[in-house]
Amino acid sequence: MNCPYCRNADSRVVDSRVADDGVSIRRRRQCTACSRRFTTTETASLSVLKQSGAVEPFSRNKVINGVRKACQGRPVTDHDLAVLAQEVEEAVRTSGAAEIPAHQVGLAILEPLSRLDEVAYLRFASVYHNFQSLTDFESAIGRLRDRRSNVPQGTQRPLTAD
Repeated sequence: MNCPYCRNADSRVVDSRVADDGVSIRRRRQCTACSRRFTTTETASLSVLKQSGAVEPFSRNKVINGVRKACQGRPVTDHDLAVLAQEVEEAVRTSGAAEIPAHQVGLAILEPLSRLDEVAYLRFASVYHNFQSLTDFESAIGRLRDRRSNVPQGTQRPLTAD
């Protein structure tokens, strides 16, 4: 890390702590040449392995943009989508791998999306799982109904966040 003031490549860490999001570390550094202090934020890199073989960094914005299409016309806010993207990132980070297949990201989207909005879930799942017939939709709807009936009365999570 170069000093932002004098461009010296050498600095020492003065203080380290976990950032508010819990996934990054905030470090206070001091340049060994000019003695000025600056802050850096470090996160573990998370890469997505695409089906084509290409590797790209994980992006919450790509998750949001993909899900936003399924949520068009639904009562889902930008805040709801940001929370969903954070849940997806936390879910894929728990695997502990630095590189995850794109398919795993898609699977991580399905559960929080089904809690957020069932119609958007069906839209997303129909494309993601490549539904070919009404039977595919009926099966997915049946699984949603089964899940709803297995949740004790009064503890069911709302479908949309306020």
